[in-house]
Amino acid sequence: MTRPVFKAVLSFFIALSAFFSSLSVFSGGHAKKTIDLNNFDLVWSDEFNGSELDRTKWGFEWWVTMRKGGYWHEDMVSVKDGNLVISAEYKDEPLENYYYDKWHDVIDFKPYKAGWYTGQITTRGLYEQLYGYFEVRCKLPAATGLWSAFWMMNEGVYNVDGSGKDGTEVDVFESFYYKDYATGGDYISTGIHYDGYGDDEQGVKVGKFYLSNDPYAEYNTYGVEWTPDEYIFYINGKETGRTSAGGVSQNPEYLLLSVEFAGENGVQDSDRHGTGKISLTPAENWPAEFVVDYVRCYQAK
Repeated sequence: MTRPVFKAVLSFFIALSAFFSSLSVFSGGHAKKTIDLNNFDLVWSDEFNGSELDRTKWGFEWWVTMRKGGYWHEDMVSVKDGNLVISAEYKDEPLENYYYDKWHDVIDFKPYKAGWYTGQITTRGLYEQLYGYFEVRCKLPAATGLWSAFWMMNEGVYNVDGSGKDGTEVDVFESFYYKDYATGGDYISTGIHYDGYGDDEQGVKVGKFYLSNDPYAEYNTYGVEWTPDEYIFYINGKETGRTSAGGVSQNPEYLLLSVEFAGENGVQDSDRHGTGKISLTPAENWPAEFVVDYVRCYQAK
C-alpha cells in the first residue's frame, strides 16, 4: 500500500472511531440489556384512540404560557387517527389566552403576541408513579429550532440539597438534532437534572444516540426503567445507557409530553442544544408535528 493511500485509510478509520465514540451507545462495563416486558405489569396507559384528549389522564397547567422561544397553548394539542398530535408553527395572529387563576377563582385575559406556538401535556395532579418502566411510541417533529420530549418530574426537583433522591427530572428523550446538520444524522438525547434550575443545578447527559431509521417519518419507542438503584434508558427496547447520578429519585413523578422552541422570553432567536437555526426548516415542513401513538407505564412484578 502506498503511503498516500495508507494515510487516507488511516484517517478514515480514526474519523470513524471518533464518530462512534461520540455517540455514547451505552455506559459502564455491563452487558447491553434488552427490556423484557414479561417482567412487568401494565398499570397505566393512553393509546389515544378517542377524538379528544382524555382529561382524566392529562391536563394543561396553563391555557397558554410563554415557554422559552415560543408559547405553549392547548389549542396546539389534538387527538386524531389514534395518535396524540402536538403541532408547532408560527402564528401571525396570537391564539386566545384565557388564563384561569386557581388561587382567586377568576379568568383573566392576557393578550400575547404573534409568534411560535406549540403545546405540552402532563399527568401532574392526575397520575404519578414510583419506579417501573415508562415508554412512549412516537414520531418526532421534523423541524430545526425546536425539540420534542418525553420526561418525568416532581416538585422535589426544585430542592437544592445536593441530591436527586427527593426528585429528578428524567429526560427519557429530547429531539434536539433534526437532520443534525453538523454530522448528517438523526439523533436523540437522554439525561437527568436535579437541584433546581439555577446556579446549583446538576445533571448528567447519558448520551446522544443515533437512530438508523427516519425517526421523523417512522415510529420508534423510547423508554426508561427506573429502579431504586438507577435509571436505564432504551430505544426500541435496546439499552442505550444508564445512570445513578445524584442518587435515584425516591418519590413518585408525573409524566410530560412537550415541544419547545429554542430561544427565550417568547422570542425564537437561538440555536439551543444543537437544534439548528429555525430558518433551516423547509417551509413545507410547517406545521411540524410530534405524533404519539401511546404512552405506557409498567410496574415490576
